Amino acid sequence: MDKLIWIGMALAAGAALPFQGGINTKLGKAAASPLHAAFISFTIGALALLIYILVTKQSFSWAGLKQVPPQYWTGGVLGAFYVTSVILAFPKLGPGLTFGLIVAGQLVISVLLDHFNLMVTQPHALNLGRIAGVMLIVGGVVLLKRF
Repeated sequence: MDKLIWIGMALAAGAALPFQGGINTKLGKAAASPLHAAFISFTIGALALLIYILVTKQSFSWAGLKQVPPQYWTGGVLGAFYVTSVILAFPKLGPGLTFGLIVAGQLVISVLLDHFNLMVTQPHALNLGRIAGVMLIVGGVVLLKRF
């Protein structure tokens, strides 16, 4: 049952992304600046997280944070790149193709991370079934582009 909750959360998070892309695109048009829209989105998200942390009294480890390798600080930069890219691509490609390409990119990198045991808790070797799964997603993106 616990795994079903995580599956549901992952699906809900994926379903929310096209809405976020559309909302941030509209914000970017209203502000006449995609970068400002991304900044506003991150600021509101940071405030929402701060409120949640304060309300739920989440614990925090300064000692653990001090030991984090420098490359682990790039998550915010990658998030900013992602949000800004979506804001820029969404009006040009539409939600279907934009998020089809995002999912394809995520899946390709994810199976490579799994295979090479990078940043994962349970490695999964690349095999014919996983390659076929990636190819089906990529094929779906090609179909979205063509039709």
